[in-house]
Amino acid sequence: MTTYYYVLASQRFLLEEEPFEEVLKERTRYYHEQEKEIDFWLVKQPAFLEAPQMQTIKGKCPQPCAAVISTNQQFIIWLKLRLEYVITGEFEAPSESITEPLASLVSL
Repeated sequence: MTTYYYVLASQRFLLEEEPFEEVLKERTRYYHEQEKEIDFWLVKQPAFLEAPQMQTIKGKCPQPCAAVISTNQQFIIWLKLRLEYVITGEFEAPSESITEPLASLVSL
């Protein structure tokens, strides 16, 4: 199993109100320059929120929502500090209730 960390917010906030696309493009460019494998993904309506243990979190986030999911906890902490009004957390996958944490990926 892999531990995934996430930042969760409304799609409107992440994709329209914040200059967030630029942040992800810059991070992607940096990873390519450093020859580092991409370890984060932008996901609309993340499937992991459908797991029974995630219903409380899903209820706290305006819908439709979007998430940045990463295996890099420090990146998620940095995003939380930069964006402020987001929900953060973590989950293990694949698991009995979370099989496809990266479904509905958004291309940058």
